[in-house]
Amino acid sequence: MQEEILLTPCFPFEDSDTFAFTGQDEEKWDFVLVSDIHEMGSEKEIKRKKFLDELSKKGFTIKKIEDRKLFYGVRAPKHFFRKYQWLLRNPDSRIQDLNAQQDVPVTTRIRIVNFILHNTVTPDLEKLRDLMKKNVFEAAFPLHEKEEVREFLKEKWARWRDIFCQQPIEKIRCYFGEKVALYFTWLGWYTYLLGFAAGVGLVVFVAGITVFNSSQVSKEICEANDTLMCPLCDQKCPFWLLADTCMYARVTHMIDNEGTVVFAMFMAIWATVFLELWKRQRAQVVTNWDLYGWDEDEEELAMELINNLQHEPRRYRHSYLRSTIVLLLVLLMINRRVALFLCDLEKPRTFSQHENNFTIKIFIFQFLTNFSSLIYIAFFLGRINGHPGNYVRIAGKWRLEECHPSGCITDLFIQMAIIMMLKQTISNVVEYLVPWLAHKIRKRQKRPKKKHLVLGEEEEVEDPCKKQWLINYQLNEVNIFSLFDEFLEMVIQYSFTTIFVAAFPLAPLLAFFNNLFEIRLDAIKMTRLRRRMVPRKTNDIGIWLQVLEAIGILAVIGNGLVIAITSDFIPVQVYKYTYSPCMKENNTAVDCLTGYINHSLSVFHIKHFEPDTNLAVEILDLVKNGTTVCRYRDYRNDEDYSYTVQFWHVFAARLAFLILFEHVALCVKLIAAWYVPDVPLSVKNHLLDEKHNNLRKELSMMEYSTEV
Repeated sequence: MQEEILLTPCFPFEDSDTFAFTGQDEEKWDFVLVSDIHEMGSEKEIKRKKFLDELSKKGFTIKKIEDRKLFYGVRAPKHFFRKYQWLLRNPDSRIQDLNAQQDVPVTTRIRIVNFILHNTVTPDLEKLRDLMKKNVFEAAFPLHEKEEVREFLKEKWARWRDIFCQQPIEKIRCYFGEKVALYFTWLGWYTYLLGFAAGVGLVVFVAGITVFNSSQVSKEICEANDTLMCPLCDQKCPFWLLADTCMYARVTHMIDNEGTVVFAMFMAIWATVFLELWKRQRAQVVTNWDLYGWDEDEEELAMELINNLQHEPRRYRHSYLRSTIVLLLVLLMINRRVALFLCDLEKPRTFSQHENNFTIKIFIFQFLTNFSSLIYIAFFLGRINGHPGNYVRIAGKWRLEECHPSGCITDLFIQMAIIMMLKQTISNVVEYLVPWLAHKIRKRQKRPKKKHLVLGEEEEVEDPCKKQWLINYQLNEVNIFSLFDEFLEMVIQYSFTTIFVAAFPLAPLLAFFNNLFEIRLDAIKMTRLRRRMVPRKTNDIGIWLQVLEAIGILAVIGNGLVIAITSDFIPVQVYKYTYSPCMKENNTAVDCLTGYINHSLSVFHIKHFEPDTNLAVEILDLVKNGTTVCRYRDYRNDEDYSYTVQFWHVFAARLAFLILFEHVALCVKLIAAWYVPDVPLSVKNHLLDEKHNNLRKELSMMEYSTEV
């Protein structure tokens, strides 16, 4: 069953997996609306008809095709696009004559139609968004088309074999719009510069491997066969020998050395240089697109007037009471719906403002979710649990857990390795397989129903549009935040790569290889597995730039805290330059770290264990065997277990290092930001020449009109 206004046929397909269109505008459909088949006279059927009537009044051409669902193809009249060109003096083709016949780019056309569809109001004061919430319409999407650009992207970009090839950013822009193109430009630039950080991190890690067996600290641990350590728990846990952690001690020294400190400083500088160079790269790209001075407010106002000439612009609003409520509710936020509700409560004026507000809320939540375990391991684990004989307990019963016997930096290293290797791999596999399987299932479930022919009846020729629309409908859904999810994933990864890199120097290397696959994975999803995204115009990556700058500052603080608090770098240096044999006697033959392990372990008398401690071995049996004490990692005396002078020396050194490291790193970041201009001189000179030429042209036209 088919009916249409100004019926226009589509041309046949070349194969079942592609969509065929010619270059004529009259043979293209801008959007497809999908609806269930509702009963005649039902409320949903009436609401659907009212909405389609409003589109018809605006001059839209509408075509209806019935299958298991109702499909409505809509095509906007040309006067919408001529008005757009005139109001904005057409930044796409620069025409000055309202009657000039020149098509707008497909991405601009889809964007305008999408805006009009979502801002068309029915007599019941309902928009498309309201109708979709009430299941009047199921979906609304632009069509993938079999055109040269898309076929090029499918064959030369969205392929695993092209993993090391350069991205066709201009063609991505022509098909998906500026916002998607800028995302892939940023991701490619981030991955490119990650290569340098990955190389340095690999050198630091390999350098740690070369001293695997030469560390004096590791040697003392491996030879400590008579050093009995206190149990790690108080219920059936045994005493253990320090030498049992020999292998872990060597692995720890691979990452806990002087090279790690240098690498942490390098990554703080790298993060700043990356952002400054990205600003320059963005300026060059958007200048080439003629979008450097693009104004979102002006474009949105133009589309609002095109849709409704009587429209009054929404005003900027701000309420301190509303902002306070939102700030308090953000702390209690548990999912996206709450974030969207808070964004609606703030009443943003434009889509970008709405997206920026949403980004901040979700990123804060995701950041705390992803980093809570790392923050706990790095800065709290094993530091607030007391000491043998006087442990801190939850509800007076459960004892807090200890760090790994070889130190908390080992726990942090293992956690980072799991995140950067296992979690990233599983995430990518799931990110690809879920939409791929969903597409296959949708394709199988939503095949067009076949018509059974009566004997002698000729088979009706199927409308090619039906096949095309069904193929698009069977693809996975997209929403306005589909690109947001991709950005969020990469920014969280950037956070892992920079903030705790002092505990895992291989983080940039693993992120680099992950991103090579991520680029092609996102390309495959967008071109082959998902419906076409609505192209959006922009000249930057929005609030994400401020988020990245904030992460750069957190990276300085985080790495400084890891080196000062989590690692043994500071205690080792304090011992080396204060208590070591090198400071007590002039003996160059002795390693300055000789005796460090014994110096860093405190003594505990086993008779002082708490009464409810249930040891694996009876205390009386230990006493009979001559064992009266065990050792634990801390700086306490063996009488009243108060802190020793060494503890305060180490504490002061940690604090001094933290202040010095962060001040030096932040100063270097500021110098790097000042030294590298945000906008290249070539871009500045190009804009200057453009203004100069425009002014000269205007002056010449004025003088010519005066003479005439």
